[in-house]
Amino acid sequence: MNQQTNVTKTNHKVGKIKQLFLPLILGVLVLLTGCVRYDVGINFDEQHHGEIVQHIRLAQQLTSLSKTEATQWLNSLESRAKSLQGKAKKVSDEEIIVRIPFSNGQELTDKFNHFFNPNYSKIVSGLKLENPELVQLKAEMSIKQSNWIFFERNKLNIDVDLRALGVLSNQGNIIVSPGSLVDLEFVLNAPWRVKNATKDSNIKGELNPDNTQGTWQLEPGQINHIETSFWVPSYLGMGTMIIILFILLGFYAKHRHFPGVQVD
Repeated sequence: MNQQTNVTKTNHKVGKIKQLFLPLILGVLVLLTGCVRYDVGINFDEQHHGEIVQHIRLAQQLTSLSKTEATQWLNSLESRAKSLQGKAKKVSDEEIIVRIPFSNGQELTDKFNHFFNPNYSKIVSGLKLENPELVQLKAEMSIKQSNWIFFERNKLNIDVDLRALGVLSNQGNIIVSPGSLVDLEFVLNAPWRVKNATKDSNIKGELNPDNTQGTWQLEPGQINHIETSFWVPSYLGMGTMIIILFILLGFYAKHRHFPGVQVD
């Protein structure tokens, strides 16, 4: 009888502890919701100019819990950007904007892949990479370009692996890993006709009314596949055509006919 009474008392105490700590745990998770806001953008202004832009904002709750990890991670992003001829601007201890320029599609994919896969990159092989990533993501991009004389069509394929997403401690242990703690977005800005190719994509992007911007909300805990295409003007092709037209007009003004045309 006494044994049953002790068991009952123990269960009652455990129940009280659960009642006390469950709201606390739920409260912490609510406070931490949206700890990391990570925006990745590609601004493809023209055929031979563009930049990769990353805007990272950490909530104060996160930096209070793991300030060392947050500082190390932001510093590593800055170092990677500089190794790729980019710049990083620290808005505050919790916010940074990274800009990496590129001059063509091949350079875009090289720098994008090197930045998000530093262990693979030869460019950043000198960096110290033993510190754990605060936000664990791997991304790989490929591009297929077609020249249409006056315009160039670009087709982007991007895979972002967010399966190992988590917030890590100094020892590399996962402190928190719910997907809701991280808000990731990919944005593409291009001069003309951004399309959302949904054939093989597992996430659908949203296009603005004039089809110059596409936005994709990435889903933590899975591999996000994005397919999109867009057009940029080819100023070299346009310039070449203008020069040819001037030559033809000059020839016509002098000879009153175009080259190769017989005059009776």
